[in-house]
Amino acid sequence: MTGPQSAANEARELTLYTRPGCHLCEEMKAKIGPLAARYHFAVRERNIDEDAALFERFHQEIPVLFLGERKIAKYFLDLAQFEKQLAEAAGS
Repeated sequence: MTGPQSAANEARELTLYTRPGCHLCEEMKAKIGPLAARYHFAVRERNIDEDAALFERFHQEIPVLFLGERKIAKYFLDLAQFEKQLAEAAGS
């Protein structure tokens, strides 16, 4: 699907790039879950160890969180800023 509807759906998806055994990844995942549910965003977790291209791109940056195609957090999550970004995206 392309066009405005596809862009709207993509903007309502969070993608968290992680790897097993990453304590920062687990912390970020625990923080985003409740807010994503409140604002009705889907959360997709991607293990960078399962994809060579993702590993090459993110191996020094995990956890990294995207809202649609926009990177919104790396390593740590500012909850107030994150909630503001979700509220803005939910309103569009």
